[in-house]
Amino acid sequence: MPTYGFEIVNTYPHDANAFTQGLVYQDSVLYEGTGLNGRSSLRKVALETGQVMQSVSIDGQFFGEGIALFGSEIVQLTWLTQVGFVYDLTTFEQKRTFSYPTEGWGITTDGHRYIMSDGTPILYFRDPQTLEEIGRIEVRDEDGPISRLNELEYINGEIFANVWLTDKIVRIEPVTGRVLGWIDLTGLLSPADRTGGEDVLNGIAWDDANDRLFVTGKLWPKLFEIRLTP
Repeated sequence: MPTYGFEIVNTYPHDANAFTQGLVYQDSVLYEGTGLNGRSSLRKVALETGQVMQSVSIDGQFFGEGIALFGSEIVQLTWLTQVGFVYDLTTFEQKRTFSYPTEGWGITTDGHRYIMSDGTPILYFRDPQTLEEIGRIEVRDEDGPISRLNELEYINGEIFANVWLTDKIVRIEPVTGRVLGWIDLTGLLSPADRTGGEDVLNGIAWDDANDRLFVTGKLWPKLFEIRLTP
C-alpha cells in the first residue's frame, strides 16, 4: 500500500477563524464551507489573499459541513440536523433544501453525481438533481473498513478523503471502495505557525486546469499548495 509524502509548492493566508469543513477550487477562487453552531457559513475566497469576497451565514441551529459544486449550484451539508442546502453559485441565494438519514460530513462530485461521507466507512452516491441516494460503497484496505471519512475531493478518477483526527488523506477507488494509498501530511503546519488554537487537518481542493492540490485545516492560519512525493 503506497504512502505519499509532500512538498510545499506555495503558501497562502487562511482565515484562522474559519472552521473549515468543505473546500472547492473553481474559476480561480476557493469556495469554503465552515462549521460550528452560530459560526457556520458559505464563502467565496480569494486564493492569493485569503480575503472573503462573498459569504452567507447559516442559522445558528445548523453546524455547517462539506460543500460541492455542480453546474450552477453549490450544495452544503450540516452535521447532525440531517438537512442540506442548495444555493445559487453566483448569488449564494438558497434555492431549496434536501434531507438525508445520516450525519453529514463531506461531499464532492465526480461530474455525474454527488459523493457524500457521514463519518462511517460508507460513501453515498446521490443524484445531482434530486439529491436522493443512488448507490454506496464501503471503503476498505487490507486491514478492514476505514471510518471517520470526512472532507472529500474527486481527483483524476480517485476520491481523496480526510480521515478525521489524523494528518492523513486516504485515496479511494470509487467503484469498489478499495484504498489505493495514503498521503501523510504530518508536519504540514509548522510549530512556528501554531498558536494552540488550531484544530485538525481538513480541507482538500483541486485545480483541475492546472493540476494543483490545495489543503488546509480547521482554524489554520495558512492554506498550502502541495505536491505529492513517493
